[in-house]
Amino acid sequence: MTRVPGSRTLVFCLIAGTGLFWDLFSKTVVFDDLGYTENGRVVEFGRHKIFDRPPGIEGSSVPYIRGWTTFRLFTSFNHGALWGVGQGYSWAFAALSVVAVAGIIYWLFVRKAARSLWLTVALAFILAGTLGNLYDRAGLHGCVDLTGARLYAVRDFLLFTFGGFPWPVFNFADVYLVTGATMLVLQSFRADAHSTTPLQSTPAAATTSSEPPQP
Repeated sequence: MTRVPGSRTLVFCLIAGTGLFWDLFSKTVVFDDLGYTENGRVVEFGRHKIFDRPPGIEGSSVPYIRGWTTFRLFTSFNHGALWGVGQGYSWAFAALSVVAVAGIIYWLFVRKAARSLWLTVALAFILAGTLGNLYDRAGLHGCVDLTGARLYAVRDFLLFTFGGFPWPVFNFADVYLVTGATMLVLQSFRADAHSTTPLQSTPAAATTSSEPPQP
């Protein structure tokens, strides 16, 4: 039986661990510095020691990119999934995240998918993104709403607009999830290409000759 190389486990742990650390660290830094609001009311005032912000506004930085495409930091909470899908079902997505984590470990190290470096990297990105958002959905960030109740929602803060159209606010965990999913799609195309074998060609002389075989 072919074993999973030990280097694959190291690569997987490094990518997943580093990705998870950066996601949680960036969320904490941005939310602590900019603060956050709920329904236009300030819930937590920011420290405002790192990021520039418009005067008297909490939860938003000044635009760092201006023009047809703009970019700023904007703190918000997502009670659903990627791009705000399924609002109000954070608990369900948390449960699915736990299943996804178990599935990734099983696929990589029990079914030996980690023999592929490409799949190892792709699933490491997906695990980092899944754990980063699961941490938030479990309310471990400690953020609260206007009533003081703990928020079981994902912290988002990256905001782009394109031609005045605002892209849904996201975080680095979402970036990891999209990157990993894209790599899996590309892998499926590669697998399909490798599984397709060309038909063997028949020599033209054998198919066009009308002469009977010689005795």
